Amino acid sequence: QVQLVESGGGLVQAGGSLRLSCAASGRTFSTYVMGWFRQAPGKEREFVAAISWGSGRTYYADSVKGRFTISRDNAKNMGYLQMNSLKPEDTDVYYCAVQIVGSVYSPINYHYWGQGTQVTVSS
Repeated sequence: QVQLVESGGGLVQAGGSLRLSCAASGRTFSTYVMGWFRQAPGKEREFVAAISWGSGRTYYADSVKGRFTISRDNAKNMGYLQMNSLKPEDTDVYYCAVQIVGSVYSPINYHYWGQGTQVTVSS
């Protein structure tokens, strides 16, 4: 089992920044991928970014490329999502998750999920 706990969400004005954190504990995998997804009520969970825990390779959705940066600290078992130039359309609940196999872009391939943290961007 892997436990994930997100933090760092909140309310910010458009153009502002937030940094989300994801603390991982329990069983760890050297080859897993940590991803960030977001979801609004009544909508499907949307891929935001992912990072390979071993190689550090990163993946981004086109909608956040150039604004968001994903990173990890292997020693602390922490993942981060730095969000800059935030827009009102970035308002969602953000989830971190761990993927074991398959495409990093699909939420069905992520086996462990955090509880989510709300990000609200005001215009």
